[in-house]
Amino acid sequence: MLITPGKLLAQINSPDDLKKLDQAQLVQLCDELRHFIIDNVSVYGGHFGASLGVVELSVALHHVFNTPYDQLVWDVGHQAYGHKILTGRRDQFHTNRFYQGLSGFPKRSESPYDTFGTGHSSTSISAALGMAFASKYQKLEDKQHIAIIGDGALTGGMAFEGLNHAGVSDTNLLIILNDNCMAIDPNVGALKDYLTDITTSRAYNKLKDDVWNVLGKLSSFGKSAQEVVSKVESGIKAALLSQSNLFESLNLRYFGPVDGHDVNHLVTVLNDLKNIKGPKILHCITVKGKGYGPSEKGNATTWHAPGTFDKITGEIHTKTYETPQPPKYQDVFGHTLVELARANDKIVGITPAMPSGSSLNIMMKEMPDRAIDVGIAEQHAVTFSAGLATQGLVPFCNIYSTFMQRAYDQVVHDVCIQNLPVNFCLDRAGFAGADGPTHHGAYDIAYFRCLPNMIVSAPMNESELRNLMYTAQLPRKGKAFSIRYPRGQGVMPKWRTTMEEIAIGTGRRLRTGRELAILSLGHIGNIAAVACERLSKKGVDVGHYDMRFAKPLDEELLHEVFSIYSCVITVEDGCIQGGFGSAILEFMADHQYHANVRRLGIPDRVVEHGEQHELHHETGFDAEGIERAVMAMLNTETRVR
Repeated sequence: MLITPGKLLAQINSPDDLKKLDQAQLVQLCDELRHFIIDNVSVYGGHFGASLGVVELSVALHHVFNTPYDQLVWDVGHQAYGHKILTGRRDQFHTNRFYQGLSGFPKRSESPYDTFGTGHSSTSISAALGMAFASKYQKLEDKQHIAIIGDGALTGGMAFEGLNHAGVSDTNLLIILNDNCMAIDPNVGALKDYLTDITTSRAYNKLKDDVWNVLGKLSSFGKSAQEVVSKVESGIKAALLSQSNLFESLNLRYFGPVDGHDVNHLVTVLNDLKNIKGPKILHCITVKGKGYGPSEKGNATTWHAPGTFDKITGEIHTKTYETPQPPKYQDVFGHTLVELARANDKIVGITPAMPSGSSLNIMMKEMPDRAIDVGIAEQHAVTFSAGLATQGLVPFCNIYSTFMQRAYDQVVHDVCIQNLPVNFCLDRAGFAGADGPTHHGAYDIAYFRCLPNMIVSAPMNESELRNLMYTAQLPRKGKAFSIRYPRGQGVMPKWRTTMEEIAIGTGRRLRTGRELAILSLGHIGNIAAVACERLSKKGVDVGHYDMRFAKPLDEELLHEVFSIYSCVITVEDGCIQGGFGSAILEFMADHQYHANVRRLGIPDRVVEHGEQHELHHETGFDAEGIERAVMAMLNTETRVR
């Protein structure tokens, strides 16, 4: 089912077409673009509220600036649907986030209009500043560089590093703050309160009117526009000093706040700002989900990425099943953490701006003083957790695997070197699905396994997750404890089992065989189990071991494996280089075992987006791929030692 665009949008194949429109047509185009996004996402799914909130801004930017020569960086890329549709990808937009279709985020290899990939937040200012510096160095004085950053992304520490540098850079940089008071969940922290103060302050609104009265006349001044701004600058600064403006204190000219849904006013403002050299910031007030009633009036977190829905009624489609279905791993985490915290008053939960995604919101509701959202600040989340641990508390720091990459130095320096018992729960480990390579949790086994004072574990099912969490909160002398689990459902409809301690570094034999052993780590072991059943029906006798820990390894179990089997296959939902399979090879080398080993996992390349089963099939470690690997190995080996 292809969505038919409105008559005006159907004529926009590039920003050059958009530049021909008059004011009334710009308003019409915004209306058609908004409905096109609603129509597509309601049928095909995807991110929703963020792109609806910047429809007018997307149109105004491409109307005013000479893209892609002038460079836009969207932060985070959830905002970029309108941008993609306006830059030649309208007819392919129905493939957005589908296997081998358009990426859900800006992607440099997809379009010259996507100047920088932005799947993680808070990077736009630094990237756009680097581009602006390069243009200055190359004497491209007319080239514009625009970073569009949400107020949620602005809570990330890297954004402040970029702001700090931008203020002394003397580059042609415009930062547009898209302020809707939301990330995926509502924003938290002092910055949110500060931005709210700006938008409600009488002094600021009077100053805003004075500034725009001047800027509204800039076009008539021509080349003297900079001189006009300089003349009023001392007055602006005097007024701002009484308000203590954060951005002005960093030497960024501040303009706004302005209505981010008035496309023609935005066009006027952006045209004026083009004539003002140097780093500056435009503060736009927007509404996440603008133009779609259920999203505006409902739960903004729900409408961030609602899946498919009825666009007329706003009813979100949910699958119905005849039999009970397993819960999502993140929900098991959330409920289990509350159970443990009721019995252990030292437990505290921490998340960097993902309370609903990680299900820490369950604890926030019952124990609001013990569940903490620190904003989009992974580095701070880790070191904050380390501080808690020094005082005898038991922190469970829940960070998506892909975002834990951003806090690696803090894990090394602040946790492992000091041997602190911080518990890391890594959600979205392995393939993240439609979010693609910026969100795949491919590397955590490898980058945690090499650290001293770090335990690396992965549950095969919900019961194992609960047992590992129970084990992690028990008193121990030092050592961080990492528990990784994938996005989506587990395998146990009846998952509320009694929790018990797992001896650290112990695996388990699931199936005894004679011809070949499969060693699996984590949820992917369920796929390996399916492969074992298929092989058994073909008369192939395969052993299966759930290792549970990549560090420390269960050496006793491995001695058993290598004393019986000459053929071994390792399976992991992580990168092959340096991962679980590599740990098995190291064990073999250290103990001088000789066996034929095949490692299955995420290959040494960027794997694009798609459903998890599609990506497992592509990379060869779905059940069919495991079965094929077993048969290939046995066909070249003696089947019994």
